[in-house]
Amino acid sequence: MPTEPNPSGDGQRPSSDPGPTDLFARMRRWLIGPPRDLYDRSLFHRLALIPFLAWVGLGADGLSSSAYGPPEAFIALGEHHYLAPVLAAATAFTITVIALGYARIIEAFPHGGGGYVVASATLGKGAGVVSGCALLVDYVLTITVSIAAAGDALFSFLPPSWAPAKVAFEAALVLTLTVLNLRGVKESVVPMVPVFLVFLLTHAVLIVGGLLTIGQGVHASAIAATHEFRSEVSTLGLVPLALVAARAWSLGGGTYTGLEAVSNGLPILREPRVANAHKTMFYMAASLAATSAGLFLCYFMGRLHLEPGKTLNAVLGETLVRGIPMGTAFVVLMLLSEGALLVVAAQAGFLDGPRVLANMAMDGWMPRRFASLSERLTSQNGILVMGGASLIALVETRGNVGSLVLMYSINVFVTFTLSMLGMLKHTFSEWRAGRRTWSNFPIFAVGAVLCASILVVTSAEKFYEGGWITALVTSVLVAMAFVIRAHYRSVGVKVRQLDQVLAQAPLPEEPGAVVAKFDPEKPTAVLLVSGYGGLGIHLLLSVLKAFPRHFHNIVFLSVGVVDSRTMRDETQVEAVKAQADAALQKYVDLARRLGFPARSFSAVGTDPVAVLEPLCVSVGKDHPAAMFFAGQLIFAREHWYHALLHNHTAYDLQKRLQWSGLTMVILPVRMLDEAPARDSIIRVPSGV
Repeated sequence: MPTEPNPSGDGQRPSSDPGPTDLFARMRRWLIGPPRDLYDRSLFHRLALIPFLAWVGLGADGLSSSAYGPPEAFIALGEHHYLAPVLAAATAFTITVIALGYARIIEAFPHGGGGYVVASATLGKGAGVVSGCALLVDYVLTITVSIAAAGDALFSFLPPSWAPAKVAFEAALVLTLTVLNLRGVKESVVPMVPVFLVFLLTHAVLIVGGLLTIGQGVHASAIAATHEFRSEVSTLGLVPLALVAARAWSLGGGTYTGLEAVSNGLPILREPRVANAHKTMFYMAASLAATSAGLFLCYFMGRLHLEPGKTLNAVLGETLVRGIPMGTAFVVLMLLSEGALLVVAAQAGFLDGPRVLANMAMDGWMPRRFASLSERLTSQNGILVMGGASLIALVETRGNVGSLVLMYSINVFVTFTLSMLGMLKHTFSEWRAGRRTWSNFPIFAVGAVLCASILVVTSAEKFYEGGWITALVTSVLVAMAFVIRAHYRSVGVKVRQLDQVLAQAPLPEEPGAVVAKFDPEKPTAVLLVSGYGGLGIHLLLSVLKAFPRHFHNIVFLSVGVVDSRTMRDETQVEAVKAQADAALQKYVDLARRLGFPARSFSAVGTDPVAVLEPLCVSVGKDHPAAMFFAGQLIFAREHWYHALLHNHTAYDLQKRLQWSGLTMVILPVRMLDEAPARDSIIRVPSGV
């Protein structure tokens, strides 16, 4: 939040938010909402989700997969529909194993991050970036699959002549969700609660009613299935039938998508986070297992087949209510709730995708700007990327759920497999060190086998039907991540070399003989700095060399930036502020050792430019002869990607301050291809 100096000039207080002035800014404020107040001690508690709301926001992704996962698996059985009870049991078992595994992951990594953090910590950074990139593609497809399946469900009861409008309708849903998520997490989840409850109620009626009324009943259907199974075993053999069931189980891998969402989204849960995450996982796994198994049994008992323009669940609903008054109204309500829940399920992509992107950005695998937060404390850049990429995927596939689920499932199980293997290794290491028992070992061992099996079968079966696209996109993203990481490491080495050279500079250890009194009316150099280090010292010495004996005072300004890593609770905001103040005090001490009266001001916010502008204007009013300075990294050979990988805070702020009548000078900090020589660094000017 913007801050301004207090009358004493040695601190800050929150400034009021006057609101936007131009039309575009007012429209954006109306859509997105006003800035959050970082100084509000209750902010984090109000924004965090209780287990039920987390079940709605994160668990809807898993529960909604019952709209496309079980139908895909049942259709893959072909004429062997009597194997559906086996699929029901196998699906429930797989959900239980994966959910138990991720519950243990939540305990081991309570700060969130899911598959990316697990793979990085247990299997190495290479495996981590593969898992992270697979998750990013996965969450883009989470949005796309959910919205496309929602379109299929909603258009199942509309006239066929409306079909050409389906993709446009789905694109509008993606744009609407993007705006809602830019407003904030809770704002995007709470309106979806009634939809979630209606889905639960209608599908409970659908499954229970189907089990009681469709076909010959559960008992008679089980006897018939047993006879058919024995007949087929005697004809085809047990192994071929087992392979048919295993293939169908693997191709229904979309059923399990979303089970990792809670471990990725831990930071948005209310304290105690681990306990609430366990409750959310239980709600998610129990509801998904019951729904999926129940649908399999209903499909089997009703001997259902796909009908043109309808989903299998729509066919099931119509079969159930045939001849019942108002039955059509129930089917419409059921399909509406299913479509609406699929829209809610797209939330997981908007909630967790930007969080994975932010984690990778903070580790240097993605552009750093993706770790930034908006004034609404959302990962705005990540949300826009997720929404934009999902729109592209939706248009390119024309909303074909079958193709999307295929691509979706492959990447999901890349992450699942790496996570289970990583935790298997971690559990073994903990057991050998005597810090943990071997009780978790069977969970991760079985989970790794199940996930790897689904991944291999799905990839082999569907590679030429679209699986290669997922592999290509993920591989390109992984390659980009390594290139970005190499660039940041190269720049980091040069900055550290600058720090080392300046550490050897002959800076005075004690204040000058006489430090004059701070006089705001005299020429004042206002330096915009971040953490204490070579870049800030270089800026100070550059100013003194460029303007010898001109400035009487020096003022240091800094913003403690709250990003995705520090946005955990109110104590983190205070820690960011304290860290900024500590760095400023070192700069003030250095200026005084050089003989200049100095003071500093700090602020905390998510956007440095938005926070610095009012702070600079306020300092400029109190110091009429002030001149503002900032440093900017420049490269010997500028490339187009430098604008994406590095911020241009200095240039953006300079433009704003010019309209306020303030003078700002940007001094370059050269990033040379070779290590900086000692004689190339600015020295302490003579006469200081």
